[in-house]
Amino acid sequence: MSNITGNAVSLYGGRYQCKMGRCARRAPGSRSREKGWMSDEPDKLKEYKDEELTRAERSGAGISISLPKTFISFKNPVYRLYYGSMAGHWSSMNMQTVARSLLIYRITGSGAILGLTALAAAIPMILLSLPAGVIADRVQKKTVIQAGQISSAVASLGVALFLVFGYLGPENPGSWWVLIVSAVIQGSILGVIMPSRQAIISEIVSNEHLMNAISLNNMGMNTFRLLAPALTGVLIDAFDFYIVYLIMTGMYIMSTVCIAMVPPTRTQTVRVSGNTLAEVREGWRYIRREKAVFLVLVFSIFATVLGMPYAQLLPMFTEGILKVGATEMGLLISVSGAGAIIGSLVLASLANKRRGVIMLLSGLVMSLALLVFAFSQWWYLSLFIIMLVGMGNTGQMALGNSLIQYYTDATYRGRVMSFFMMGFGFGSLGAFFAGILAQAYGVQWAVGGMAFVLVIITLWVLAFARPLRKLD
Repeated sequence: MSNITGNAVSLYGGRYQCKMGRCARRAPGSRSREKGWMSDEPDKLKEYKDEELTRAERSGAGISISLPKTFISFKNPVYRLYYGSMAGHWSSMNMQTVARSLLIYRITGSGAILGLTALAAAIPMILLSLPAGVIADRVQKKTVIQAGQISSAVASLGVALFLVFGYLGPENPGSWWVLIVSAVIQGSILGVIMPSRQAIISEIVSNEHLMNAISLNNMGMNTFRLLAPALTGVLIDAFDFYIVYLIMTGMYIMSTVCIAMVPPTRTQTVRVSGNTLAEVREGWRYIRREKAVFLVLVFSIFATVLGMPYAQLLPMFTEGILKVGATEMGLLISVSGAGAIIGSLVLASLANKRRGVIMLLSGLVMSLALLVFAFSQWWYLSLFIIMLVGMGNTGQMALGNSLIQYYTDATYRGRVMSFFMMGFGFGSLGAFFAGILAQAYGVQWAVGGMAFVLVIITLWVLAFARPLRKLD
């Protein structure tokens, strides 16, 4: 039983019994037996989690003898293996962010086709996320992740071969279809593995360290967001795009090896009805009952859809507005990653208090900074502002992820996370429409207009969504 210190509140849905300023969160899995689910945690994994928690308790306020509270989750050896696997994935995805969008733009010179690339990744991600959530609740999550990493390595190698043999490039204007197909494949893979990739964290670390583990996860992702794009820009200018895709293939293989070494986590069995759609609907009904989870989910999706399209359209800013090249584009993404790392370290050090308010304020920082970035025509101003975009984005995303996992019953966690991850698919869909708007009215008005709408939404939620503000 985990205790959450806070004000005497009554959250909707009946999962939290609050009395005398303390809210008792019902033990995960208690609902599962009513639905025919069983949840068993392997003894070895439980031992790692108990050791991690004991070290924190022994040190008082969660500070380990050798590592500060900020890095306490790294005491867990299974989390370290998981982290190593994700490192390979993060590096490859961030290299692809620069390489694919820049190559598409150099081949076509079209903002609309940049948006189409985002749409090609978004549609399979949206369609597959919900069934993938059911899979995450049925089978070992590490198996799903491992299959996805192998598939990503094959897809990346395929693009590298098209580049090596000279078919894909600006010399062949019709070759951009290869990158569209690649986007469809990678979007499908992400749609399948992302619910498992996120939900497995709560099966590796204790509930008390869940926000710490997720924040460190975001720190790692943004460390590679800091390093990989800058390296990618240099590699493209010094060699060509093919070397980037070959390195990505190697990183995916490394990621596969690391996740293979992770022991089995929670095993779940269900009296399978054979109706995946019914289980998705059951997950949605659960979200609607749990209003706290529902509010966090809706705000996170809005923030992703309205706040993330700028990343897909960054070549239009660098080459059209700021008049800089691939190296500077990589530097912009890296500075954004540096801001995100700062935000992640701050979050990893925080106690589990007032997380709802901090999430909303992070969203406000991101949207205001993005509004300024959209209309900036000065390189150094853009460089500074995009750091604030990164800080706000990681705060909003990490806290949304943490709150959803913390307040969700383990039986439904895979399906709930599939709805959360589906928001990233909608974010790519938003990038498609932003690309169309950018082609018609200019990239500054497209990105700036979406940022302005997000500012209004965030202020409204801060003012009127009291249950969300009171979440610890």
